[in-house]
This record gives sequence, C-alpha cells and structure tokens, in this order.
Amino acid sequence: MSQRPGTPRLLRQINDRAALELLLSQGPLTRAELGELTGLSKVTSGQLLSRLEDRGLVRTAGERAGGRGPNAALYTVNPSSAYVAGLEVLPDRVTAGVADITGQTVAEVTVDPTEAADPVKIVHSAVQRACATADVAISQLRSFVIGTRGVVDPRSGDVRYSFDLPAWHMGVLAGLRTSLGQPVRIENDVNLAALAEQAYGAAAGQDDFVILWAGVGQGLGVMLGGRLHRGITGGAGEIGWLPVPGEPLPLNVTEPQSGSFQRLVGGHALSGLAATHGIDGPAFLPTAAPPGFDVAHLVRTAVATGQDDFLTELAGRLAVGVAAVAVVLDPGLIVLSGDVGRAGGPALAALVEEAVARVCPSRPRVAVTEVEGNPVLRGALLAALDQAREQVFSDTV
Repeated sequence: MSQRPGTPRLLRQINDRAALELLLSQGPLTRAELGELTGLSKVTSGQLLSRLEDRGLVRTAGERAGGRGPNAALYTVNPSSAYVAGLEVLPDRVTAGVADITGQTVAEVTVDPTEAADPVKIVHSAVQRACATADVAISQLRSFVIGTRGVVDPRSGDVRYSFDLPAWHMGVLAGLRTSLGQPVRIENDVNLAALAEQAYGAAAGQDDFVILWAGVGQGLGVMLGGRLHRGITGGAGEIGWLPVPGEPLPLNVTEPQSGSFQRLVGGHALSGLAATHGIDGPAFLPTAAPPGFDVAHLVRTAVATGQDDFLTELAGRLAVGVAAVAVVLDPGLIVLSGDVGRAGGPALAALVEEAVARVCPSRPRVAVTEVEGNPVLRGALLAALDQAREQVFSDTV
C-alpha cells in the first residue's frame, strides 16, 4: 500500500483538521488553549489560526479575560463556511432541513409530495424552500443525505423494495445528483435514526446497539463497532420479514407488509389486539393502513388508561423480534423507536426487557429512544455533516 510522505503541506493539513475538530467539540478556544490541546507551539497554532481565518473556516468569537496583559481572542469554526441538507421522504410529506457546518439546524420545512410526481422535482423544491427560509444559497450546500423507506443498494445507491414510494427507484439518485450538483446520498430511514440515537439519544457513546423501529411498518438499525451494518445487498434490518412461529410465511415477497413479524406487530395486528382489549381504534385490512392512520394512538391510549394486559401482550410480541436479534448479534442495548416505541415509552421498554429475559440468555437492556424531534432528519443532517466536514476540513492548505 502506498504511503503519503510527511511533507510540510500534509502536516499542515493534519494539524488544521485536528484544530477544526477541537474547535467544533470544545470551542471557542484561545490560541494558547488550542496549542495546548494539539501540542503545537503558540507560534504554530497562531499561524494555523491565521491560515484558517484567511480561508473563512474560523472566526473570532469574543475575548477571554486573563491575568495581566490584554485579553486573549477566542476562535470558533465559522458557521457560514459551509452548509448541508438532510431530508426525510414519506408518502404524505417530505421534510427538509439545512444545517451549518457546526451542526446547528438553521431551517426546517415540510412540503406536500403530491405537488410534483417526479421525486427529483419534489426534493429540489423542498431544498429550495429550506434554503430560502435559512437565507442560504443552494450553491453553499456541500452535501445532501436523504432518508427514505426501503432497501438502499450499497453498490448503486438506488432504492429497492420501497413499496409505498414506488417512484423512488432506479435513476432517481442520478437525477438528484444532476439537479443538485453536489454529493447526494440516499440512506434507509431507520439507519439514519440509529445515527441520531448514537449522537443524541439513549445509545450515546455506545458502539454496539440496535434500534427497533416499531410502527405501521417495522425496521431495524444495526450499529456494530461504531459503524452501521447494512449487509451485502443493503437489506440488513428488514425485520418485518423475520419468520415467526404461528404466523404465515409470505407467499410473495413483493406483497407489502406480508412478512411474519410484520403480521405479528404491524398496524393490522395492533388494531386487532386493541379491539380485543376494548381500546377504540380503526380496523383495516392486513396489507395496508388507511391514510392518516395513527397506530401510536392505540399505544398511547393503553398507557394513559392503564391497559396493562394490552401492553404486556404487545411487549411479548415485540420481544420475539428483539430476542431473535439479541441471540444473533448480542448488541447489549436495544432501543425502541418509531411511533409505537415512542408512544409506549419507558413502560413498554421495561415490559419488553422482561419478556426478552425470559427467552434470551444474553438479556439485553431495552430502552426507549431519547432523540428529540425528527430522528430521521437529524440522522440525515449528521450523515451530511460528516461528508461535508471531510471535504471542507481536509482541503485547508
């Protein structure tokens, strides 16, 4: 493997990157503080800051009073040096967010996807509106990450098996890259929620955990060794297809919501379970939920009214999937998310943990998500920031 020589230019790039990361995580910092954290001399750290300031990546942010002599200038990463966009695409809405390079979200808008039939036009419109809200030009965006349902092919980056977003298949990614003119990535929505959980939620600081997204549809985000596990075809985490004793196996995998675990815990199953326990809610066919159906309403009602039997049975069903994951991956932590996970809260998480402990020797901890706001959108912005920072911070000299 070829190695780059330790030229002065390369060393400056390494020092600049380290300084920018420190300013992001611990800033604002003085020249002396930055020198102490990086091990650089005051002269070198001063030259570094001047270089980054000239490039528009760093700016002064006030002063720090000291002892004798003048106050020391504080430096921070310039928020406007670059921006990124993240999006969540659902059948009934598209949410777009814009964040500056420090990670601060500066705009968030939601648009109606029926305004245009073409996914490329929908995304472009959403990004334009978000940029207008933030008073940021699209040309200032350095990266785009889009979260959507379905399997994302890791080789081509295109979406496959997205039953409720049939237009989001072959050719969309290429069209988006042409339309937006910057790096665009499509990612599975639950994978992005896992990134948000690791950064802001119950899995903060955890390198190995699983997020179970429970709702009308089911999904799984797998984090192993601090990295998302997507699988060879991108299908890792499609837990709705998990074979479950007592539930029929699908006769046709192109039929939506026909997987065994989906039939056990999906919207239709929860509707029937709620009816059995006298909880009011709409009934619908096994293959599809009606538009606007709020599956979480059933769980919130059960929690609010103390329907322990309903919650215990729901927890037992969810535990089937959790136990299967635990005995294969042994992640130690399972985070319940999605509409059902959020609605059930700590009470449901505790019941799932108890149910899993009865059938699983590894006995993982089960927690409820702690990510505030839209976890898919927050994860998309995180992924976009990683990509943009790699680009911007690695080209400072």
